[in-house]
Amino acid sequence: MTEWEIVIGLETHAQLNTSSKIFSAASTAFGAAPNAQACAVDLALPGVLPVLNKAAVGCAIKFGLAVGATIAPRSVFARKNYFYPDLPKGYQISQYELPVVQGGTLTMWIGQGEQAYEKTVHLTRAHLEEDAGKSLHEDFHGKTGIDLNRAGTPLLEIVTEPDMCSAAEAVAYAKALHALLRWIGICDGNMQEGSFRCDANVSVRPKGREKLGTRREIKNLNSFRFMQQAIDYEVKWQIETLEDGGSIQQATVLFDPDTGTTRAMRSKEDAQDYRYFPDPDLLPLEISPAWIAETRASLPELPGAMKARFERDYGLSAYDAMALTASRETAGYFEECVTVAGTPGTKLCANWVMGELAARLNEADLGVAASPVSSRQLGGMVARIADKTISGKIAKDVFDALWNKAGGDADSIIEARGLRQITDTAAIEKLIDEVLAANPKSVEEFRAGKEKAFNALVGQVMKATKGKANPQQVNELLRKKLAG
Repeated sequence: MTEWEIVIGLETHAQLNTSSKIFSAASTAFGAAPNAQACAVDLALPGVLPVLNKAAVGCAIKFGLAVGATIAPRSVFARKNYFYPDLPKGYQISQYELPVVQGGTLTMWIGQGEQAYEKTVHLTRAHLEEDAGKSLHEDFHGKTGIDLNRAGTPLLEIVTEPDMCSAAEAVAYAKALHALLRWIGICDGNMQEGSFRCDANVSVRPKGREKLGTRREIKNLNSFRFMQQAIDYEVKWQIETLEDGGSIQQATVLFDPDTGTTRAMRSKEDAQDYRYFPDPDLLPLEISPAWIAETRASLPELPGAMKARFERDYGLSAYDAMALTASRETAGYFEECVTVAGTPGTKLCANWVMGELAARLNEADLGVAASPVSSRQLGGMVARIADKTISGKIAKDVFDALWNKAGGDADSIIEARGLRQITDTAAIEKLIDEVLAANPKSVEEFRAGKEKAFNALVGQVMKATKGKANPQQVNELLRKKLAG
């Protein structure tokens, strides 16, 4: 039976955070009435000329520096010719032979726990281009409406090498790219509004073969869940087609989330079909070393550098450091938590941010910026775990109170509810003596070699203290008593 290799490359269109369009002064604000933000340049009226938006170029330079790419000192805009109702000029201004960003890499973790591994995806290029308008097919009595508000919106198209070999890797890359674009502030990443859209080029080939299989491009994937489903289905369909003796035809396909299937939209065009040529209305784009240096100085600490710092300064594992720098908001939350908790609470802060907090946020469909428990509140609670004021078990009750806005910080909740941990050795020993006297059978079983009996005795002591005794002290003192 043939073993198959999956080959995936992604093309991502990221809308850049500029207030005006890439070649006109029209607004890029989302949600305006149809065609309210389409000026003469966007409509391609006779005699108008495009003027390049410097802010869009600045965004491209930022991205190139963030991924370690080469920023071309000279790049050229080209006309990509095709005819569609929402493309007023009959061509799209893009870049072809000489893009502004060349090369670069992006590294991410795939999976979780012991099965997790690090993956580096190589980028081919990132180029500037304008978006097309939008065709509206609903509520027009069987007709199609055209909204040109998006026409001319600045995009950065980011193209990878075919480095990914599973839907999981493709989704992990897309999430890492999405986080990086937001981290450096060049894209809001709002997938519902079309600010971040991915096309996945998918092919399969027999394991060990060098030549790539025929690819099919899945267009306009605007959610990570749909990307996973679409690639998984497409891979399954291609393998089944080949194993049944069929062949794969290069095509552009769409994913239908209602049926979970892909369907062919049209045969896939190659570069020559678009008849690219340099746009005669735009001069070559020249970027000076001074502009690059100025942009580099304005960048925030990047995820890779922050990850290395977390490993070095906080003693975190590579996996934990990567998880905590998955977004700028999460990284900031963690650092503030550590500032409040102090150095002894560093690892506990990491565990709580990646564990209980992440689970609650996921369940509530909230981002870390909207967390009901602030970083300072969590740090205060972790400090009380670190200094043994409360146990990890009691901390869950405190966290619940903080999450449900029960009032105040961890200290006030601990005092108001009498949750302070019992650490007095004499008090714990007295309780242990009472438990041993009341459970002679468990004592006998433990001394006969049954470890479960010891756990039962620990449980009885903790029950007697309503969970407030320090579990480590209970264990140590109980074993000492039983050995005596």
